[in-house]
Amino acid sequence: MIELDDIDRKLITSLARNARQSASALGKRYGLSQPATWRRIKRLEEAGVLGDQRLRLDAQMLGFGVTVFLGIKLARKAHVSLEDFERAVAAIPEVQTVEHILGLYDYRLRVVARDLPDFERVLRRRIMTLPGAGEVEANVLLSEERLAGPL
Repeated sequence: MIELDDIDRKLITSLARNARQSASALGKRYGLSQPATWRRIKRLEEAGVLGDQRLRLDAQMLGFGVTVFLGIKLARKAHVSLEDFERAVAAIPEVQTVEHILGLYDYRLRVVARDLPDFERVLRRRIMTLPGAGEVEANVLLSEERLAGPL
């Protein structure tokens, strides 16, 4: 575990809101030089506190109007390995995230589709044919907002 001071926490919070900010702009905001800010950010990256920077795409703007969260319980009789299931589900382009979870279901998937008929096609032809797929529960996303994290 890396030791964080108040400036580190402020940098993390700012970068979590907008990872495209420059070290110069962040340094000015928090009273640091650009090189000092850059060194802090590099230290946080090397320690694993800051991971990969990714763009957050707007699925609706790209023509994917439906987001569905699926809970999937593996069929125990199938004796399919978790790796086989994960490899197969990762090959489905409409699946955005795959989470192995503890609880009622074994996996939680975030799936995008153009509309409900498109989602039904993905569900019937891709999800339900996965090795070991058993019980499935679908929850359609109605709205989403990003909440600030703990820092």
